[in-house]
Amino acid sequence: MRTEDLAEFRGFAEDRLPHLRRTAYLMCGDWHHAEDITQTALTKLYVAWSRRRQIHNMDAYAHRVLTRACVDHTRRRWRREHPTAALPDHAGPGTDPALGLQVRAALAALPPRQRAVVVLRYWADLDIAATAKAMGCTAGTVKSHTARALVRLRELLGDSDTFDTFAAHVAATREKVALP
Repeated sequence: MRTEDLAEFRGFAEDRLPHLRRTAYLMCGDWHHAEDITQTALTKLYVAWSRRRQIHNMDAYAHRVLTRACVDHTRRRWRREHPTAALPDHAGPGTDPALGLQVRAALAALPPRQRAVVVLRYWADLDIAATAKAMGCTAGTVKSHTARALVRLRELLGDSDTFDTFAAHVAATREKVALP
């Protein structure tokens, strides 16, 4: 890779790393796996960087690579280690820690593609077309996965107040998720 290309890739990676890491965390529910998934996605982006001129939207392509890496990670038979004692997550200012734990548990209960749709649509704030492009599927598939995922989240979160509180806090807390 040429020096200019390497510098451009480094700039892109440094700029997008926090967002990609948070997105991966919300898709998989574990910071360590999110780090692995993000590194895998960045490695694949590095390999494809020479074709970046042919890619119309690099952020959408990065989300697509990240989503596929996350889905591939969940399909592996060997799931790496499972820690027995976990450190508590610290919520950002103005968030309810119990709600955050409840929402992350509900997200973890969703199938990987439904979880990816919810994270891309409501966390990364992508529209249906961008989500479909990132996931490599049709807009109709995104809509059906979204509908099923929201029904399941309502079931998992129980009362409608919890779900409504979750929906209201999504936009306010997007950038407040604490990185380890």
